[in-house]
Amino acid sequence: MATHPSILRGNDMSRGAWWPTAHGIEKGGRTRCRPSPRKPSSPRPVTPPPTSAPARRGFGEPRRQDDMATSRLPPATLTLKQFMRRQQVLLLYRRILQAIRQVPNDSDRKYLKDWAREEFKRNKSATEEDTIRMMITQGNMQLKELEKTLALARS
Repeated sequence: MATHPSILRGNDMSRGAWWPTAHGIEKGGRTRCRPSPRKPSSPRPVTPPPTSAPARRGFGEPRRQDDMATSRLPPATLTLKQFMRRQQVLLLYRRILQAIRQVPNDSDRKYLKDWAREEFKRNKSATEEDTIRMMITQGNMQLKELEKTLALARS
């Protein structure tokens, strides 16, 4: 069984043992680092500072309109609530497709699959929170109805 070097350090340090570390070779708590190979120095090109940079506002100055419009987040970032709704919609879509796969007739299966795809595509641009919640509820009811119909067809 191999023992981690950090467990043995107390005993090893008293004996003056050497062991490798991330920085080099250590003895008695001191680190010896190997010098990095020297690279030939080359002159760096000097770039002038950008002249079109916007002036920063100082402390205590009021915010400008363009400051308020910009955000540090990308424009397509979802809020937590939107992210959770999106996960609910995707889960509903997957569950509907899984239920449709159980339909025995090929033509009915294709029709239902196309219907589900078109419904989700048609409502893709919905942004109103209440509307999305209502559509999720309706989709869950239609899924339950489809599952009941499939259970009756099997029996």
